[in-house]
Amino acid sequence: MSNMSPMYALCLVAAVCCGEACCSSCPVLECWFVQEKTGRGGGLAAATTLEKSLLHIQTDPHPAEIQQPPSDIHPDRVYLITDPAGTLCHRSLNPPRGSVEKPQCEINPFLPQPSTLKWASPLTDSASSPIYLQAHWFSTALQGLNGQLAVSTITRAPTATKEHKVILSVTTTTVSVQSRLGGPVLLDCGFWADPSSPLSGSGFAIEWRYQFRGEGRLVLAYDGKTDRLADVQEEGATLDYEGLHQRGNASLILREAEVRHSGLYICTVYLPHLVAQVTMELQVVEPPSLSIHPSPLPLAVPGQSLTVQCEASGFAPLALELSWEFKGSDGRSRPLGSGSLTGHRQAWDGTYSQSTRLELDSTQLDLGPGGELTCVAVHLGGPRRASVALNVIGFSSPSIEDSMAMVGVALVLYGLIKFVSWTVTSSGSGEAGQQEKKDK
Repeated sequence: MSNMSPMYALCLVAAVCCGEACCSSCPVLECWFVQEKTGRGGGLAAATTLEKSLLHIQTDPHPAEIQQPPSDIHPDRVYLITDPAGTLCHRSLNPPRGSVEKPQCEINPFLPQPSTLKWASPLTDSASSPIYLQAHWFSTALQGLNGQLAVSTITRAPTATKEHKVILSVTTTTVSVQSRLGGPVLLDCGFWADPSSPLSGSGFAIEWRYQFRGEGRLVLAYDGKTDRLADVQEEGATLDYEGLHQRGNASLILREAEVRHSGLYICTVYLPHLVAQVTMELQVVEPPSLSIHPSPLPLAVPGQSLTVQCEASGFAPLALELSWEFKGSDGRSRPLGSGSLTGHRQAWDGTYSQSTRLELDSTQLDLGPGGELTCVAVHLGGPRRASVALNVIGFSSPSIEDSMAMVGVALVLYGLIKFVSWTVTSSGSGEAGQQEKKDK
């Protein structure tokens, strides 16, 4: 080591410092502090205030230096958040410097209170609140860039301080999910509870709920304290119970995706006096199957009207665009419009069907000698096409090739006729000669 050059030593120190900075890099989050205004009454909805705030995230509980905040942020709205699990240090919450896109963040005051779940045993042993709850509590909801992550945290700060510590965090990496019909679905949800907190050793409860267009239902609920499921459980929905107890993996598993599963899912985690939840959207997508009737198309003549129908079936969600295209013998394609569309029909499995009818007039549409007729469907599950051949006969005078072929056929027929005539004539002459000899 005594022979190490100064330049090498400087490079080594720089590399170590850079590695530590990369590994321990946690963001300074710009957040909106939202709280209700006090002093309102009369049954009116409480107004809220919005204040800009800064959250300095760290994983080490030791105090860190906080720089002077920008002029538009009050010093009282600058907080130091210690997250031992490092969830808030995810890359989607820490965009590159100068990035226009920012993570979404909202922070609210939180009031701890005992959970009142009818399907779970009480998570608190007594009605009295422990002294531990006498502190400042915040609930923070964050969403990372490009929907990579959604986080909900409950933090605690001792009275008269702004140094918070994450006590409970609930996360999901499947903020928006698409699945094919009939396939398995995994809706990610994980939680972490501070093991040093007196609230983390008294059991937990997990609840999954579904919402769609104002209607909701309980999908699955699990009491971790008594290792018991609620009586109401949707068929085909389950959890990884071993992973739930060992790693906080509360992900919902749907064995077979159905159309009715499309909607908003809420994963809620309960601890004694604490609750946090994340939401995610599932969309079951199935592209349409196309069929053209009649197929094959009958031969058409100029001026004839021909009706063609295209049926799109088995698709979800509802939105679908149907149209027609025609590709002539010259290889050029041109649109023919959407035709006459029917209303949507829903099958027993929740999928939809729709059809379009096209009236073809070979003269008005200038179809020439024919070509390829195509039904085009544009859907969230991907585009689909179905084609059928269209032949128009008697459209124009024969081509040179056709004329030569017809001349050849005519010559063959002429030769055949001459041959038959010669054969018949020769046979007749022979019979007449034999008859004359008999008469003599």
